[in-house]
Amino acid sequence: MSGHSKWSTIKHKKGAADVKRGKIFSKLAKAITSAARQGGGNPEMNLKLQYAIDSAKSENMPKDNIERAVQKGTGELGADTVLYECLYEGYGSNGVAVMAEILTDNKNRTAAEIRKVFEMSGGNLGESGCVSWMFQQKGVITVNSEGIEEDELMALVLDAGCDDLHVEGGKYEIDCEIKDYNNVKKVLQDEGIKIEFAEISWIPSTLIELDEAKGKKVISLMEKLENHDDVQNVYANFSLPEGFLSEL
Repeated sequence: MSGHSKWSTIKHKKGAADVKRGKIFSKLAKAITSAARQGGGNPEMNLKLQYAIDSAKSENMPKDNIERAVQKGTGELGADTVLYECLYEGYGSNGVAVMAEILTDNKNRTAAEIRKVFEMSGGNLGESGCVSWMFQQKGVITVNSEGIEEDELMALVLDAGCDDLHVEGGKYEIDCEIKDYNNVKKVLQDEGIKIEFAEISWIPSTLIELDEAKGKKVISLMEKLENHDDVQNVYANFSLPEGFLSEL
């Protein structure tokens, strides 16, 4: 893996596949509304809502927008469109496993559109469970590697529930179980360590290393999926040469 970067690293460096700010806010609002509808409007009692709000704040979404999205979910602003959560699984070119988290008000329409995106990019949409067995859902927190040694950081987060700590793209990446996600974040915040980004992510068990030529085709699929209005997040098990990022 030396000299390679995973898609999770690539998309943060690249800027969420260059999705426009208005589209990002729309997706974040949908996630907040859906979480509030399912578990109530108090983020302290609804971890899913807390994650959605944290993601919105990390993108500098205005407070009024966040509150309005919560109120839509709790019904305070009247009835809202029902949103369905789906996890679409499939393969990109070169056998790369791809998963897309979906929030949609029309599952049939979205499934047809996502299938077309896969096919036009040399891949195919598969059945439920066809690739998810290759991934594990975990908390992922990234901090700058400057100012703190790896051993020092490991000692700090280990008791909070850190499963793994490694250097990824010049940053420290901390992996943890979802139940320990808040504990690890709090320890870092209490120590004044700036968090670059934090999310609940699907981590692949193995990675397929691609060269630049093969990588361009897979990146095209990932970007098209990321830019679809109903796609919240996209995950895949490939990596690309770090030098390729500057070309992107």
